[in-house]
Amino acid sequence: MKTCLVVDDSRVIRKVSRRILEDLGFEVAEASDGVEAMAWCSAVTPDLILLDWEMPTMDGLTFLRRLRAEPAGDQPKVVFCTVVNEIERIREALDAGADEYIMKPFDGSIVAGKLDYLGLIA
Repeated sequence: MKTCLVVDDSRVIRKVSRRILEDLGFEVAEASDGVEAMAWCSAVTPDLILLDWEMPTMDGLTFLRRLRAEPAGDQPKVVFCTVVNEIERIREALDAGADEYIMKPFDGSIVAGKLDYLGLIA
């Protein structure tokens, strides 16, 4: 079973994301910020990370840059899932190593389409 780490400071977004991802066949773990996510990723490398941008303690972009600098940090697919929608910021995220970008609000079909595009679901 593929694994996904949902990183978002909103408990509601984590819950909605978990439901969508479990319906798509993922085993899901959660983190509320980048620091928690880094600790999780140092123990287990997930197949996918669904990542918010704006979080306390460590934001999503900082987390992504640190993750990609780690020895196995290039392995997980990272999909930003955020309200940040300026084209310059999207380009910044993709340049930092994000594989895809989803705008909030989102639904199951949007997530499924992105994950299908990334080759993570059949």
